[in-house]
Amino acid sequence: MTSKTLIWIGMLVGSSIGGYIPTLWGHGLLTYTSVLFTAIGGFIGIWIGFKISNY
Repeated sequence: MTSKTLIWIGMLVGSSIGGYIPTLWGHGLLTYTSVLFTAIGGFIGIWIGFKISNY
């Protein structure tokens, strides 16, 4: 796989997981917390994808 593909997969998976975490606490999918966690999960996913692609 190319590095771009791994970074995109990391971003998609990370943002999906990050956006879903607030629903475990009883918040909705379209709250400020969910948007914040989506961004954080996306950044973490990009970082992990980048690290995997350089390994």
